[in-house]
Amino acid sequence: MATAPRRVVIAILGLIVAACATMPAAITPAAAPIARANLPSALLGAHNRERALIRVPPLAWDPMLAGAAAAYAGRLAAQGALRHSPREARPGQGENLWMGTRGGFSPEQMVANWAAEKRWFRPGLFPRVSSTGNWADVGHYSQMIWPTTTRLGCAIAVGPRADVLVCRYAPAGNIDGRRVP
Repeated sequence: MATAPRRVVIAILGLIVAACATMPAAITPAAAPIARANLPSALLGAHNRERALIRVPPLAWDPMLAGAAAAYAGRLAAQGALRHSPREARPGQGENLWMGTRGGFSPEQMVANWAAEKRWFRPGLFPRVSSTGNWADVGHYSQMIWPTTTRLGCAIAVGPRADVLVCRYAPAGNIDGRRVP
């Protein structure tokens, strides 16, 4: 008997196979987005739950940001490596990246990985917001909760060995000298 997470993975893989069958030849299955009808609400909900915990206004889903995230996630998945996009390619936007075992994580678990950084986060002026002394240890989380960020767009792409999540935020967070709650 398959466990619930395994059934979800099997269902998602079935959706991916169906989506790949209808894709134009120029899009390879190695960089195919995860086809899930409630993906935007799952990713937005995971972000907004974290924001609500510290009383920061919720984010709104932005299809333009999601489209840009999908294009970039597909490239990263095909390459099998994480590297932030050049800032000039996403003016005014922040970016969080995640990569994990193909089919091994739900979208909510992917975002929870960023949210787990809050154990090292301390409110203050950015970049002095980490109890470890290294802002990069909390940079995903601080972008998630950045108080002046209002819009979010994300996408997940499937690579040969890994899933890649890219989230874009506007306006960008993690700005030096600004207060983070």
